[in-house]
Amino acid sequence: MRIHLLDATYELFRAHFGRPPRRAPDGRLVSATIGLVETTLALLREPGVTHLGAASDHVIRSFRNRLYAGYKTEEGMPPELLAQFGLAEDALRATGVVVWPMIEYEADDAMATAAARWAGAPGVEQVVVCSPDKDLAQCVTDGLVVQLDRRKGITFDEGGVRERFGVSPESIPDYLALVGDASDGYPGLPGWGRISASVVLGRFEHLEAIPERASEWGLPISGAARLAAVLRERWGEALLYRELALLRRDVPLPESLDDLRWRGARRAAFEALCHDLGAAELLARPHRWQD
Repeated sequence: MRIHLLDATYELFRAHFGRPPRRAPDGRLVSATIGLVETTLALLREPGVTHLGAASDHVIRSFRNRLYAGYKTEEGMPPELLAQFGLAEDALRATGVVVWPMIEYEADDAMATAAARWAGAPGVEQVVVCSPDKDLAQCVTDGLVVQLDRRKGITFDEGGVRERFGVSPESIPDYLALVGDASDGYPGLPGWGRISASVVLGRFEHLEAIPERASEWGLPISGAARLAAVLRERWGEALLYRELALLRRDVPLPESLDDLRWRGARRAAFEALCHDLGAAELLARPHRWQD
């Protein structure tokens, strides 16, 4: 079997910004929730999708905001999208999907934990992480865990991660520490870009293995001496940014592997959801019912 892990927060954002606005009978904007239900049910129709867990950011802030004041918050997010987070989780539950709503951690941490827990478990052929988020590339393990960009239809194994970033999955947190991650709110180190980070980490893999002197790198990088100096001067920042990028694999997820088996939509709850959303057409989407 294959285990699929869904980035529900990403899918909710994608639906919100990628489809026309739609309101429920009470006036609430619900287009993102409807889109999430549609894309999730479409995933469940695909061959080999039998076990599914969905992780969501129940709140945007996490323990990382205590580590770094500039880390991402809900500031600037559309309030009509934020208002759908809880509704979207309820919608997934009505669809019959296990949901992990994160408060102290982030959705990425839940998926990283699930991937680490079930990769290589008895009967599990592969774990498929359904998200294009670059943070999640660190979860990829050849033959066991792959990353799927559903929008583009691209699956990344270890070779795909190297082609995309120039480094191995294990080096992704180090890479992000150097180049930064604007979506998460940390800047990286001045002067370090994608090319320089990928070349250096492609050889040394982790920050601690990079020699202090650029003359010891043995790499043809323009401005290497300045990059080495910046890394020395801002070593503490680099370690902090790497800690922000490093996904946790110890999130308490109570479900067993069998709990992830999709047994169908919950008829009563799903019918109530469709009525609440004013989306009667969704009733024809589930191809299996639990009751």
